[in-house]
Amino acid sequence: MTQWAWYMPSVLKSCTALLAVLIPIAAQTPEEFKVYTEQPRLILRPHRLRLLKKERERQSMRWEQFSALIAGRAQMTEPGLANCLYYAITGDPDAARQALDWAASAKDIRQIAIIYDWCHPALNPAQLKSLGSRLAAAASTPGSATFTHMRDRAFAAIAIADEQPAVTESAMRDIVLHQWRQIMVPQLEAGAATPNEDQLFALYELLHTIRDNLNIDLRENAVDWFKEIPPVHLLSHYPASYPAPENEYRIPAYDAEQEPDLHRAAESRATELMMVAYDSNASDSQFLQGWLMQDRYLMRSTFGSPYEFIWANPYQPGLSYYHFPLTHHDPATGALFVRSSWEDDAVWFGRVGSEWQTFRDGKITALDPTRPRDPIEIGATAIVMAHQPFRFQVKDAEHVYIIGLKPHTRYDVEVDEEEMREETSDAAGTLDLSFPQETTTGIRLHPSR
Repeated sequence: MTQWAWYMPSVLKSCTALLAVLIPIAAQTPEEFKVYTEQPRLILRPHRLRLLKKERERQSMRWEQFSALIAGRAQMTEPGLANCLYYAITGDPDAARQALDWAASAKDIRQIAIIYDWCHPALNPAQLKSLGSRLAAAASTPGSATFTHMRDRAFAAIAIADEQPAVTESAMRDIVLHQWRQIMVPQLEAGAATPNEDQLFALYELLHTIRDNLNIDLRENAVDWFKEIPPVHLLSHYPASYPAPENEYRIPAYDAEQEPDLHRAAESRATELMMVAYDSNASDSQFLQGWLMQDRYLMRSTFGSPYEFIWANPYQPGLSYYHFPLTHHDPATGALFVRSSWEDDAVWFGRVGSEWQTFRDGKITALDPTRPRDPIEIGATAIVMAHQPFRFQVKDAEHVYIIGLKPHTRYDVEVDEEEMREETSDAAGTLDLSFPQETTTGIRLHPSR
């Protein structure tokens, strides 16, 4: 015991010194942009591919729907992806042939990359050379730093990792270090709004593909921005569903003068499925899972059916979205959404682009925040238009949002029987004020001097 009592402190001291040297070295280890994973690399990683093949064995509802479209020769919205997916699950050479015939004259680099990756065993030397050269050209073209272009370029680069590793490494290094971290991340940190459905769909395909093949989580560079996506996504859909012949859709908020876009709605659901798959343990993902797993919203269209089959996980438990907050406000982007309940007949308020809207009884109403009107009261929340002179009587509202102010501007707020305080409007010109329950008081507002 005496020897150990003398020896152990020396050992601990040596280990501590060794760790002090090794930890900084590990922290400085450069990221690796070489791709060592085996095909398929894009989305259908081995674990997911095994699950999907088991879904075929089980004759699950989603497999039956997707396979019926392929067997019935339906005109698929994305024929390259759809036929190649069927080949990856069944090994049917006719499906691979149809995908390759389509790719011969196609211009969609994303689908060509998927065909090259998923149908690789079915490609002959001429097809390998032709498609590979097109993908190498796309991977070598930096283009604009948009989520769609970055996704397409990453797909092209990773698909040809075996044949042209130098092209792959160069492209992935540029996408991650330059386009993502130097261009996109500063925009997100500066308060960039949540992108539209098409861009968000591309972003989550990019996230999955880079993590699957490079073990890099792009979210780590913009943690706060990514935290806002699930709640904004949940609350930015109108309460009432839209009944279409194939299935019901939840409709993302859109310009009041337009019509519902079912393709956008399908992209929105596919993105939500990818969000859950990317981080299934996060509490927001579990609420999303509860939101997604209702059979009436299961996508049966020629566009949505493949994504429903690829990404949905009906075996994963979810939380009831009825317990999700009914209000969400993000000062960094100015996003604000309020619902009266999670029922289909709820009253809804939100910001769509630069337009404020209400949704009530199936009708969208665009609001002009510069024109005087009565406050909009939704539960314990009141939304007030900031016309001048400004004075508002609070009655039983725990939250008051004053909209239509100048963005990022300081205002003096006077509440009856309280000292005047200064508040700053958010990126959309909104002030967020909180009050105790059952409060009745007056508010006066004017720009700070």
